[in-house]
Amino acid sequence: MKFEELDLHPSLLESIGYMGFVDATPVQEQAIPIILKQNDVIACAQTGTGKTAAFLLPVIDYILRQDNQATRVLIVVPTRELAMQIDQQVEGITYGLGITSIAIYGGTDGSNWDDQKRALSDGADIIIATPGKLLSHLSFGYVNLENLKFFILDEADRMLDIGFHDDVLKIMENLPEKRQNLMFSATMAPKIREFAKKILTNPEEVSLAVSKPAEGVLQAAYLAYDNQKIDLIIDLLKDKPEYASVIIFCATKKTVSEVYRSLKKKEFNVERISSDLDQTDREEILRNFKARNIRILVATDVISRGIDIKSINLVMNYNVPREPADYVHRVGRTARADTTGVAITLINQYEMREFAKIEELIEASVIKVQPPKHLGEGPTWNPKAKSGGRRNFGKRR
Repeated sequence: MKFEELDLHPSLLESIGYMGFVDATPVQEQAIPIILKQNDVIACAQTGTGKTAAFLLPVIDYILRQDNQATRVLIVVPTRELAMQIDQQVEGITYGLGITSIAIYGGTDGSNWDDQKRALSDGADIIIATPGKLLSHLSFGYVNLENLKFFILDEADRMLDIGFHDDVLKIMENLPEKRQNLMFSATMAPKIREFAKKILTNPEEVSLAVSKPAEGVLQAAYLAYDNQKIDLIIDLLKDKPEYASVIIFCATKKTVSEVYRSLKKKEFNVERISSDLDQTDREEILRNFKARNIRILVATDVISRGIDIKSINLVMNYNVPREPADYVHRVGRTARADTTGVAITLINQYEMREFAKIEELIEASVIKVQPPKHLGEGPTWNPKAKSGGRRNFGKRR
Protein backbone atom coordinates (compact mmCIF):
# COMPACT_ATOMS: atom_id res chain seq x y z
CA MET A 1 0.00 0.00 0.00
CA LYS A 2 1.19 3.51 -0.82
CA PHE A 3 1.05 6.28 1.79
CA GLU A 4 -1.21 8.33 -0.46
CA GLU A 5 -3.88 5.66 0.02
CA LEU A 6 -3.95 6.21 3.80
CA ASP A 7 -5.89 9.49 3.77
CA LEU A 8 -3.10 11.47 5.43
CA HIS A 9 -2.89 15.29 5.39
CA PRO A 10 -1.58 16.57 2.00
CA SER A 11 1.26 18.51 3.68
CA LEU A 12 2.37 15.36 5.50
CA LEU A 13 2.29 13.32 2.30
CA GLU A 14 4.38 15.97 0.59
CA SER A 15 6.89 15.95 3.46
CA ILE A 16 7.42 12.19 3.53
CA GLY A 17 7.50 12.21 -0.26
CA TYR A 18 10.52 14.52 -0.12
CA MET A 19 12.11 11.95 2.21
CA GLY A 20 11.61 9.25 -0.41
CA PHE A 21 8.87 7.33 1.43
CA VAL A 22 6.26 6.01 -0.96
CA ASP A 23 5.20 2.54 0.20
CA ALA A 24 3.98 1.78 3.74
CA THR A 25 5.51 -1.14 5.63
CA PRO A 26 3.11 -3.84 6.88
CA VAL A 27 2.93 -2.44 10.42
CA GLN A 28 2.26 1.04 9.04
CA GLU A 29 -0.36 -0.27 6.64
CA GLN A 30 -2.22 -1.99 9.47
CA ALA A 31 -1.78 0.46 12.35
CA ILE A 32 -2.26 3.86 10.70
CA PRO A 33 -5.90 3.35 9.62
CA ILE A 34 -6.82 2.10 13.11
CA ILE A 35 -5.20 5.11 14.78
CA LEU A 36 -6.86 7.48 12.33
CA LYS A 37 -10.21 5.95 13.36
CA GLN A 38 -9.37 7.06 16.94
CA ASN A 39 -9.19 3.53 18.35
CA ASP A 40 -6.71 2.34 20.97
CA VAL A 41 -4.02 0.06 19.56
CA ILE A 42 -1.70 -2.62 20.89
CA ALA A 43 0.93 -3.41 18.27
CA CYS A 44 3.64 -6.04 18.22
CA ALA A 45 6.34 -5.60 15.62
CA GLN A 46 10.06 -6.26 15.68
CA THR A 47 12.61 -3.51 15.49
CA GLY A 48 13.47 -2.24 12.02
CA THR A 49 9.95 -2.62 10.60
CA GLY A 50 8.97 1.05 10.60
CA LYS A 51 6.86 0.94 13.75
CA THR A 52 7.90 4.42 14.90
CA ALA A 53 6.42 6.01 11.78
CA ALA A 54 3.35 3.80 12.29
CA PHE A 55 2.38 5.96 15.26
CA LEU A 56 4.09 9.23 14.33
CA LEU A 57 2.36 9.72 10.99
CA PRO A 58 -1.25 9.53 12.26
CA VAL A 59 -0.57 11.75 15.28
CA ILE A 60 1.19 14.33 13.10
CA ASP A 61 -1.80 14.15 10.77
CA TYR A 62 -4.03 14.99 13.75
CA ILE A 63 -1.86 17.94 14.82
CA LEU A 64 -1.87 19.39 11.30
CA ARG A 65 -5.66 19.53 11.41
CA GLN A 66 -5.72 21.54 14.69
CA ASP A 67 -5.67 25.34 14.98
CA ASN A 68 -3.99 26.02 18.34
CA GLN A 69 -0.68 24.81 19.73
CA ALA A 70 -0.79 22.65 22.82
CA THR A 71 0.75 19.38 23.90
CA ARG A 72 -1.33 16.85 21.99
CA VAL A 73 1.01 13.86 22.06
CA LEU A 74 2.98 12.26 24.88
CA ILE A 75 5.32 9.43 23.92
CA VAL A 76 6.92 7.58 26.84
CA VAL A 77 10.01 5.48 26.12
CA PRO A 78 12.44 3.47 28.28
CA THR A 79 15.75 5.09 27.30
CA ARG A 80 17.19 8.48 26.46
CA GLU A 81 18.63 7.09 23.22
CA LEU A 82 15.17 6.12 22.02
CA ALA A 83 13.76 9.51 23.08
CA MET A 84 16.41 11.29 21.02
CA GLN A 85 15.89 9.00 18.04
CA ILE A 86 12.14 9.58 17.95
CA ASP A 87 12.61 13.33 18.37
CA GLN A 88 14.97 13.32 15.39
CA GLN A 89 12.42 11.40 13.34
CA VAL A 90 9.73 13.91 14.25
CA GLU A 91 12.01 16.75 13.16
CA GLY A 92 12.73 15.01 9.87
CA ILE A 93 9.10 14.26 9.06
CA THR A 94 7.74 17.67 10.12
CA TYR A 95 10.47 19.89 8.65
CA GLY A 96 8.72 23.05 7.45
CA LEU A 97 5.33 22.06 8.89
CA GLY A 98 5.54 24.23 12.02
CA ILE A 99 5.19 21.32 14.47
CA THR A 100 7.21 21.45 17.70
CA SER A 101 8.68 18.56 19.68
CA ILE A 102 11.14 18.01 22.51
CA ALA A 103 12.85 15.01 24.09
CA ILE A 104 12.70 14.95 27.90
CA TYR A 105 15.38 12.78 29.51
CA GLY A 106 17.98 12.78 32.26
CA GLY A 107 21.67 12.07 32.31
CA THR A 108 22.75 15.60 31.35
CA ASP A 109 24.31 18.45 33.32
CA GLY A 110 20.89 20.05 33.83
CA SER A 111 21.46 22.88 31.36
CA ASN A 112 18.37 21.90 29.36
CA TRP A 113 16.03 21.85 32.38
CA ASP A 114 14.62 25.29 31.59
CA ASP A 115 13.90 24.34 27.97
CA GLN A 116 12.13 21.20 29.16
CA LYS A 117 10.15 23.15 31.76
CA ARG A 118 9.08 25.73 29.15
CA ALA A 119 7.92 23.05 26.70
CA LEU A 120 6.01 21.13 29.37
CA SER A 121 4.27 24.21 30.77
CA ASP A 122 3.70 26.32 27.62
CA GLY A 123 3.13 23.36 25.31
CA ALA A 124 5.07 21.58 22.57
CA ASP A 125 3.02 19.57 20.08
CA ILE A 126 4.86 16.32 20.78
CA ILE A 127 6.65 15.38 24.01
CA ILE A 128 8.94 12.34 24.02
CA ALA A 129 10.01 11.45 27.55
CA THR A 130 11.63 8.85 29.74
CA PRO A 131 9.48 8.01 32.80
CA GLY A 132 11.83 9.17 35.56
CA LYS A 133 12.56 12.58 34.07
CA LEU A 134 8.90 13.24 33.26
CA LEU A 135 7.90 12.36 36.82
CA SER A 136 10.52 14.80 38.10
CA HIS A 137 8.86 17.60 36.15
CA LEU A 138 5.37 16.47 37.14
CA SER A 139 6.32 16.71 40.81
CA PHE A 140 6.72 20.50 40.48
CA GLY A 141 3.16 21.01 39.29
CA TYR A 142 3.75 23.11 36.16
CA VAL A 143 3.30 20.40 33.50
CA ASN A 144 0.24 21.14 31.34
CA LEU A 145 -1.24 18.06 29.67
CA GLU A 146 -4.91 19.04 29.79
CA ASN A 147 -5.20 19.09 25.96
CA LEU A 148 -3.45 15.75 25.49
CA LYS A 149 -4.97 13.60 22.76
CA PHE A 150 -2.50 10.72 22.41
CA PHE A 151 -0.64 8.71 25.05
CA ILE A 152 1.90 6.39 23.42
CA LEU A 153 4.11 3.74 25.03
CA ASP A 154 6.95 2.61 22.80
CA GLU A 155 9.10 -0.44 23.61
CA ALA A 156 6.59 -1.43 26.28
CA ASP A 157 8.30 -4.77 26.91
CA ARG A 158 11.59 -3.03 27.64
CA MET A 159 9.74 -0.59 29.88
CA LEU A 160 8.65 -3.50 32.07
CA ASP A 161 12.02 -5.26 31.92
CA ILE A 162 13.80 -2.31 33.50
CA GLY A 163 11.17 -1.64 36.15
CA PHE A 164 9.05 1.25 34.86
CA HIS A 165 5.65 -0.38 35.47
CA ASP A 166 4.72 1.80 38.47
CA ASP A 167 6.21 4.95 36.95
CA VAL A 168 4.00 4.62 33.88
CA LEU A 169 0.91 4.21 36.06
CA LYS A 170 1.89 7.34 38.02
CA ILE A 171 2.26 9.28 34.78
CA MET A 172 -1.20 8.16 33.71
CA GLU A 173 -2.70 9.70 36.86
CA ASN A 174 -1.71 13.09 35.45
CA LEU A 175 -3.33 12.61 32.03
CA PRO A 176 -6.84 13.50 30.83
CA GLU A 177 -9.20 10.56 31.18
CA LYS A 178 -10.40 10.98 27.61
CA ARG A 179 -7.49 10.22 25.29
CA GLN A 180 -6.32 7.73 22.68
CA ASN A 181 -3.77 5.15 23.89
CA LEU A 182 -1.24 3.36 21.72
CA MET A 183 1.13 0.64 22.92
CA PHE A 184 3.97 -0.70 20.79
CA SER A 185 6.13 -3.65 21.79
CA ALA A 186 8.54 -6.08 20.14
CA THR A 187 7.11 -9.01 22.09
CA MET A 188 3.66 -9.93 23.33
CA ALA A 189 4.41 -11.84 26.51
CA PRO A 190 1.61 -12.36 29.05
CA LYS A 191 2.97 -9.53 31.22
CA ILE A 192 2.56 -7.14 28.28
CA ARG A 193 -1.07 -8.14 27.82
CA GLU A 194 -1.73 -7.64 31.53
CA PHE A 195 -0.06 -4.24 31.37
CA ALA A 196 -2.15 -3.33 28.33
CA LYS A 197 -5.36 -3.98 30.25
CA LYS A 198 -4.42 -1.18 32.66
CA ILE A 199 -3.76 1.32 29.89
CA LEU A 200 -5.85 0.54 26.81
CA THR A 201 -9.59 0.60 26.22
CA ASN A 202 -11.02 -1.98 23.80
CA PRO A 203 -7.82 -1.94 21.73
CA GLU A 204 -7.43 -3.30 18.23
CA GLU A 205 -4.39 -5.53 17.84
CA VAL A 206 -1.68 -5.40 15.21
CA SER A 207 0.83 -8.23 15.26
CA LEU A 208 3.58 -8.91 12.75
CA ALA A 209 6.42 -11.43 12.79
CA VAL A 210 6.37 -11.67 16.55
CA SER A 211 9.85 -11.96 18.09
CA LYS A 212 11.74 -12.99 15.00
CA PRO A 213 14.82 -11.32 13.53
CA ALA A 214 14.41 -9.81 10.08
CA GLU A 215 14.71 -12.24 7.18
CA GLY A 216 17.84 -10.50 5.94
CA VAL A 217 19.86 -11.48 9.03
CA LEU A 218 22.32 -14.34 8.60
CA GLN A 219 22.58 -15.81 12.11
CA ALA A 220 25.40 -17.99 13.43
CA ALA A 221 26.94 -18.92 16.76
CA TYR A 222 30.39 -19.96 17.95
CA LEU A 223 30.80 -22.31 20.90
CA ALA A 224 33.65 -20.66 22.78
CA TYR A 225 34.98 -20.42 26.32
CA ASP A 226 35.23 -16.90 27.68
CA ASN A 227 39.03 -16.95 27.49
CA GLN A 228 38.71 -17.67 23.74
CA LYS A 229 36.15 -15.01 22.93
CA ILE A 230 38.33 -11.93 22.45
CA ASP A 231 40.82 -13.79 20.26
CA LEU A 232 37.85 -15.11 18.28
CA ILE A 233 36.47 -11.60 17.79
CA ILE A 234 39.87 -10.38 16.58
CA ASP A 235 40.08 -13.34 14.22
CA LEU A 236 36.61 -12.66 12.82
CA LEU A 237 37.21 -8.94 12.27
CA LYS A 238 40.77 -8.76 10.96
CA ASP A 239 41.09 -8.55 7.19
CA LYS A 240 37.30 -8.29 6.85
CA PRO A 241 36.69 -4.92 5.14
CA GLU A 242 33.14 -6.01 4.29
CA TYR A 243 32.34 -5.58 7.99
CA ALA A 244 32.62 -1.80 7.83
CA SER A 245 30.15 -1.11 10.64
CA VAL A 246 30.11 -3.46 13.65
CA ILE A 247 28.40 -3.48 17.05
CA ILE A 248 29.62 -5.84 19.79
CA PHE A 249 27.14 -6.25 22.66
CA CYS A 250 28.42 -7.21 26.11
CA ALA A 251 26.56 -8.08 29.30
CA THR A 252 28.50 -5.78 31.64
CA LYS A 253 30.42 -2.51 31.64
CA LYS A 254 33.50 -4.44 32.76
CA THR A 255 33.34 -6.69 29.71
CA VAL A 256 32.83 -3.67 27.43
CA SER A 257 36.07 -2.20 28.79
CA GLU A 258 37.95 -5.48 28.39
CA VAL A 259 36.86 -5.99 24.78
CA TYR A 260 37.48 -2.33 23.92
CA ARG A 261 41.01 -2.33 25.33
CA SER A 262 41.89 -5.58 23.57
CA LEU A 263 40.70 -4.34 20.18
CA LYS A 264 42.38 -0.98 20.69
CA LYS A 265 45.72 -2.73 21.33
CA LYS A 266 45.29 -4.46 17.97
CA GLU A 267 44.79 -1.02 16.37
CA PHE A 268 41.15 -1.53 15.42
CA ASN A 269 39.08 1.63 14.91
CA VAL A 270 36.91 1.06 17.98
CA GLU A 271 34.92 2.98 20.59
CA ARG A 272 32.75 1.97 23.56
CA ILE A 273 29.45 3.03 25.10
CA SER A 274 28.05 2.15 28.51
CA SER A 275 26.08 3.92 31.22
CA ASP A 276 29.39 5.16 32.69
CA LEU A 277 29.75 7.71 29.90
CA ASP A 278 27.98 11.02 30.20
CA GLN A 279 25.29 11.88 27.67
CA THR A 280 27.42 14.29 25.65
CA ASP A 281 30.14 11.69 25.08
CA ARG A 282 27.58 9.01 24.17
CA GLU A 283 25.94 11.28 21.61
CA GLU A 284 29.29 12.19 20.07
CA ILE A 285 30.33 8.54 19.77
CA LEU A 286 27.01 7.58 18.20
CA ARG A 287 27.28 10.45 15.70
CA ASN A 288 30.76 9.32 14.68
CA PHE A 289 29.66 5.69 14.43
CA LYS A 290 26.71 6.68 12.29
CA ALA A 291 29.01 8.73 10.06
CA ARG A 292 31.30 5.68 9.68
CA ASN A 293 34.17 7.50 11.43
CA ILE A 294 34.15 4.61 13.92
CA ARG A 295 34.16 1.06 12.59
CA ILE A 296 33.49 -0.96 15.78
CA LEU A 297 31.26 0.02 18.68
CA VAL A 298 31.42 -2.05 21.88
CA ALA A 299 28.37 -1.49 24.07
CA THR A 300 26.00 -2.76 26.71
CA ASP A 301 22.29 -3.06 26.00
CA VAL A 302 22.01 0.69 26.52
CA ILE A 303 21.93 0.94 22.70
CA SER A 304 20.18 -2.33 21.81
CA ARG A 305 17.06 -0.21 21.33
CA GLY A 306 16.71 3.38 20.40
CA ILE A 307 19.34 3.90 17.75
CA ASP A 308 18.51 4.19 14.09
CA ILE A 309 21.69 3.53 12.14
CA LYS A 310 21.39 2.05 8.69
CA SER A 311 23.79 -0.43 7.11
CA ILE A 312 25.27 -2.05 10.21
CA ASN A 313 26.97 -5.06 8.66
CA LEU A 314 27.64 -7.17 11.73
CA VAL A 315 26.18 -7.52 15.21
CA MET A 316 28.13 -9.67 17.66
CA ASN A 317 26.89 -10.91 21.03
CA TYR A 318 29.92 -11.39 23.27
CA ASN A 319 27.47 -12.75 25.87
CA VAL A 320 24.18 -14.51 25.25
CA PRO A 321 21.43 -12.09 26.31
CA ARG A 322 19.69 -13.06 29.57
CA GLU A 323 16.28 -12.23 28.10
CA PRO A 324 15.45 -13.89 24.75
CA ALA A 325 13.65 -10.74 23.58
CA ASP A 326 16.89 -8.78 23.98
CA TYR A 327 18.46 -11.04 21.35
CA VAL A 328 15.83 -9.87 18.86
CA HIS A 329 16.61 -6.25 19.65
CA ARG A 330 20.37 -6.69 19.47
CA VAL A 331 20.15 -8.58 16.19
CA GLY A 332 17.63 -6.01 14.96
CA ARG A 333 20.42 -3.43 14.70
CA THR A 334 21.43 -5.08 11.41
CA ALA A 335 19.38 -5.92 8.29
CA ARG A 336 17.10 -2.93 8.82
CA ALA A 337 14.62 -1.82 6.17
CA ASP A 338 15.04 -4.89 3.95
CA THR A 339 18.86 -4.80 3.89
CA THR A 340 21.04 -7.77 4.83
CA GLY A 341 23.41 -8.30 7.74
CA VAL A 342 25.19 -10.84 9.91
CA ALA A 343 24.58 -11.65 13.58
CA ILE A 344 27.10 -13.79 15.48
CA THR A 345 26.71 -14.97 19.07
CA LEU A 346 29.53 -16.36 21.21
CA ILE A 347 28.23 -19.08 23.55
CA ASN A 348 30.19 -20.38 26.51
CA GLN A 349 29.49 -23.56 28.48
CA TYR A 350 27.09 -21.79 30.84
CA GLU A 351 25.00 -19.97 28.22
CA MET A 352 23.67 -22.85 26.14
CA ARG A 353 20.33 -23.24 27.88
CA GLU A 354 19.77 -19.49 27.53
CA PHE A 355 20.51 -19.65 23.80
CA ALA A 356 18.16 -22.60 23.40
CA LYS A 357 15.39 -20.39 24.84
CA ILE A 358 16.23 -17.79 22.20
CA GLU A 359 15.91 -20.40 19.45
CA GLU A 360 12.56 -21.40 20.88
CA LEU A 361 11.41 -17.79 20.82
CA ILE A 362 12.52 -17.08 17.26
CA GLU A 363 11.32 -20.51 16.11
CA ALA A 364 14.60 -21.27 14.36
CA SER A 365 17.76 -23.25 14.94
CA VAL A 366 20.92 -21.16 14.60
CA ILE A 367 23.95 -22.86 13.09
CA LYS A 368 26.67 -23.50 15.70
CA VAL A 369 30.35 -23.98 14.95
CA GLN A 370 33.63 -24.42 16.80
CA PRO A 371 36.31 -21.71 16.86
CA PRO A 372 39.14 -21.94 14.32
CA LYS A 373 41.56 -24.73 15.24
CA HIS A 374 44.40 -22.38 16.22
CA LEU A 375 42.20 -21.03 19.06
CA GLY A 376 41.57 -24.46 20.50
CA GLU A 377 38.39 -26.47 20.89
CA GLY A 378 35.34 -24.82 22.44
CA PRO A 379 32.62 -26.44 24.57
CA THR A 380 30.31 -29.07 23.13
CA TRP A 381 26.73 -27.97 22.47
CA ASN A 382 24.57 -29.20 25.34
CA PRO A 383 21.46 -27.07 25.91
CA LYS A 384 20.50 -29.17 28.93
CA ALA A 385 23.60 -28.04 30.82
CA LYS A 386 23.01 -25.83 33.83
CA SER A 387 23.00 -22.14 32.83
CA GLY A 388 24.14 -19.13 34.79
CA GLY A 389 27.35 -20.64 36.17
CA ARG A 390 30.52 -18.72 36.91
CA ARG A 391 31.65 -16.79 33.86
CA ASN A 392 35.40 -16.80 33.33
CA PHE A 393 36.89 -13.41 32.48
CA GLY A 394 40.41 -14.69 33.06
CA LYS A 395 43.50 -14.44 30.92
CA ARG A 396 43.19 -15.11 27.25
CA ARG A 397 45.03 -17.91 25.65
